[in-house]
Amino acid sequence: MPTPHIEAKVGEIAETILLPGDPLRAKAIADHYLSEVTQFNDVRNMLGYTGYYNGKRISVMGTGMGMPSMAIYSYELIQVYGVKNLIRIGTAGAIQPHVRIRDIVIAQAASTDSNYAKQFGLEGVIAAVSYFQLLQKSVQEAAVLGLKYHVGNMLSSDIFYHYDKENWKKWQKIGVLCIEMEAYALLLNAAYLGASALTIATISDSLITGEKLSHEERQNSFLDVMKIALAIAP
Repeated sequence: MPTPHIEAKVGEIAETILLPGDPLRAKAIADHYLSEVTQFNDVRNMLGYTGYYNGKRISVMGTGMGMPSMAIYSYELIQVYGVKNLIRIGTAGAIQPHVRIRDIVIAQAASTDSNYAKQFGLEGVIAAVSYFQLLQKSVQEAAVLGLKYHVGNMLSSDIFYHYDKENWKKWQKIGVLCIEMEAYALLLNAAYLGASALTIATISDSLITGEKLSHEERQNSFLDVMKIALAIAP
């Protein structure tokens, strides 16, 4: 049954889905890497496609920016459409000196400055961790591809333009590798609803050096993240 945000019929979405933030990236992946492609969604221009990659049935769909958007789409994909494996592929900003532009960060866990977990009524703070088998496979594939990667904690922040320009240094001090905006909600939704999830991000900018990739460079670096995700998709 269609939801307010996804118009697909049950069965049109594969059990494994790749989730870039940008719907046009989803379209590019479907156009260039999947065969026998069908489009299952264009509500709010959040494009979604299903096809085959090396004989594996895979879907890909944009999620927009931020945890509220990711939370809506991941919830509906798992709860309504029965998706079992969700792999976010995106970009992040480095906050450690050894994490450089174009490196890849594979999230072992995600921290947050959001109140997203409050809804679960827990007497404490829950850690949002990646599904181990997906994490393990992604690390192995990154090594096979000869990519420079890091595994660790990333921050999912609600704030892109932070008025405290030095805020990121507090997260740096406790060992967080990079900042993005979606992983925490995805990992908790998957944990609560019984699915498997992982986030893989390419470093597009550094808060330490001020370096930033151009749009074209972002696209090229994103290909490495996408190759890992396609290779490890169950």
